[in-house]
Amino acid sequence: MSSIQVNVETARELGLLPEEFEKIKQILGRVPNYTELSIYSVMWSEHASYKNSISWLKTLPRKGEAILAEAGTENAGLVDVGDGLACAFKIESHNHPCAVEPYQGAATGVGGINRDIFTMGARPVAQLNSLRFGDLKLDRTKWLVKGVVKGIGNYGNAFGIPVLAGEVFFDDSYNTNPLVNAMSVGLVEKGNVISAISKGKGNPVYIVGSSTGKDGIHGATFASANITEDSADDIPSIQVGDPFMEKLLLEATQELIPTGAVVGMQDMGAAGIICSTSEMSEKGAHGMRVDLDKVPLRQKNMEPFEILLSESQERMLVVVHKGRERDVEAIFEKWDINYAIIGEVTEGDNLEFFYHGELVALVPASTLVLGGGAPVYQREYREPAYYQEYKKFDMNSIAEPQDLREVAVHLIKHPNIASKRWVYEQYDTMVGTANMGTNFPSDAGIINLKGTDRALAVSVDCNPRYVKADPEVGTMIAVAEASRNIVCSGGKPLAITNCLNFGNPYNPEVYWQFVGAIKGMGRACEKFGTPVTGGNVSFYNQSTIGGKDEAVFPTPTIGMLGIVDNKNHQTTLAFKDKGHMIFLIGKTYNDIASSEYLYSYHKVKASPAPFFDLEEEYRMQQALATLIQLNLVQSAHDVSDGGLFITLLESAMPRNLGFDITTDAEIRSDAFLFGESQGRVVVTVSPSRETQFIDFMVENEIPFTTLGHVTKSEVRVDDVSFGFISDLKKVYDNALEELITGSNMCK
Repeated sequence: MSSIQVNVETARELGLLPEEFEKIKQILGRVPNYTELSIYSVMWSEHASYKNSISWLKTLPRKGEAILAEAGTENAGLVDVGDGLACAFKIESHNHPCAVEPYQGAATGVGGINRDIFTMGARPVAQLNSLRFGDLKLDRTKWLVKGVVKGIGNYGNAFGIPVLAGEVFFDDSYNTNPLVNAMSVGLVEKGNVISAISKGKGNPVYIVGSSTGKDGIHGATFASANITEDSADDIPSIQVGDPFMEKLLLEATQELIPTGAVVGMQDMGAAGIICSTSEMSEKGAHGMRVDLDKVPLRQKNMEPFEILLSESQERMLVVVHKGRERDVEAIFEKWDINYAIIGEVTEGDNLEFFYHGELVALVPASTLVLGGGAPVYQREYREPAYYQEYKKFDMNSIAEPQDLREVAVHLIKHPNIASKRWVYEQYDTMVGTANMGTNFPSDAGIINLKGTDRALAVSVDCNPRYVKADPEVGTMIAVAEASRNIVCSGGKPLAITNCLNFGNPYNPEVYWQFVGAIKGMGRACEKFGTPVTGGNVSFYNQSTIGGKDEAVFPTPTIGMLGIVDNKNHQTTLAFKDKGHMIFLIGKTYNDIASSEYLYSYHKVKASPAPFFDLEEEYRMQQALATLIQLNLVQSAHDVSDGGLFITLLESAMPRNLGFDITTDAEIRSDAFLFGESQGRVVVTVSPSRETQFIDFMVENEIPFTTLGHVTKSEVRVDDVSFGFISDLKKVYDNALEELITGSNMCK
């Protein structure tokens, strides 16, 4: 054992609470050595243990007909999508690394989430991402945006997985803490799923992939602390990615599975070797003996705790049936992948780590992991004063603008509304030939399930402004919008994954936001029949800069998976032909609360969440799904950020068509055009189907409005021209690039 003495101060420096240090001593029956203390510090960090969130996460709905692996049981969610196939999908954050080193932080976030998918035996087929940045006028924000987008693009493009969908949002609350949430979706035959488990006394334990270096040590601990002025000093906590090695690992993994030689396999992400060995061992109710000196290293003089905690990328732990070593080694050699047997499975619960024959750590696996001996806390929460202040907002205090065309142009140019073309053109969206939305965009990303009549629909959604205004309602809206996007695309929602980005959980007002978000998510998921398959909690997205503590907007990002049962029913957002009728399904309310229009045009930050009724939303979506199955609509696009006008514009632009609409005389024109009340979808109907459409809506008592019709190229509202679609499209397409690069593309 190491002779280095540790005490409560050492524990505190490693992020452990005094009571946690006492608990470790009780577990071991002695004072831990420094290596053991380091093990507990990363495994009991919020990032690895969810100690401040798990009690609430367990209240979320987890069961469903299509669910093949309940939340927390595997590296990712697993859902039956028919035809003998299962879909593995998950979203995770890489926020803290991106705040100090955006390129590698984003690249390794993409690499890590893809490994979670393919170590289950699934082949990744799609990526999505959800990105949040601060004020684009700041040079630092531009640096972060450029680095993150390049990191995602370079890694994902080299790995060869298309980006199907995503979102980018800007607000001052993210000035110091950007949020980078990466989602991966993969497919596997149901009989070929590999579990992250270790069992069978004497079975060899392999480390496979890149050599181990000092990058990422205490990365899980780094992710469980506020960003400060000194966080740049933590760059050693950032990992470095190698997408080409990852591609080799993917192909080798696909070849390994049919051999039947593999007992279990797990990605090495946060906390590295110690995380994989402890989680796999605890799941299989076995122990493990590991010789750390047998781990291939790329740096000299690494301490045992550094080898254990390193988060070097592109590594996996693989437990193999004894006697099958040559079968798996032949595959690793074929793909030119490093491998080494570093230990073996033992009976009992203990993890024994040796270094050149000396026992350097002895810890029970069950005491390290979520659901085992890791601590679980109920944190205090308290409603913030701002919540009631926001409710006092009165729309009548806002004067209606004289020139609504000026508002329209303001929104079209706003980075939260304008085209994200500058971002997604850096991603490969077509590799693999399964993306069905390349030329025919839908509200959700659509993945072709080749050889079947079906397709997957995927969406990632959250408007954090709504969640700040009302965490419960705002998170219900995030689930509802993800579902709405899938239904608008011709799909049926199946399940969700989530990435919960919040500030410091020890702040009662931040924790109140978290609790409200969980309650809202649970209610909405129950209603839409979308159980939670897992995800990620990212606390401490809170900066302490210049003595001021500031948390990001609460951002519970929802990644939803759906199924399009008949590819012929894939519905796109684009208007199809001049003369088609434009209808609004759902009821419009006299409401501008929390809209981009109110927030950025009038600069009013304090207002409640927009109108939302869960029952109304559900009925509207059910009706829309039936309309699509009956082939009564030509296009469908949901009303969300920017309101009805932006929805119409986004539907008109793909084919350079225009629209001529009339507003509702009973609703303020600015609320009708730019308000963001929920539960609404714009559809177009061909003249030959108009009577059938109206009859269906009336019979089913679904509120709808006749807006107008599709025109050749001009945009008109209440007989006032808002210009031609080609000119508006030029502004919409280029505004973001101008803000980021300073180039004026519209000259």
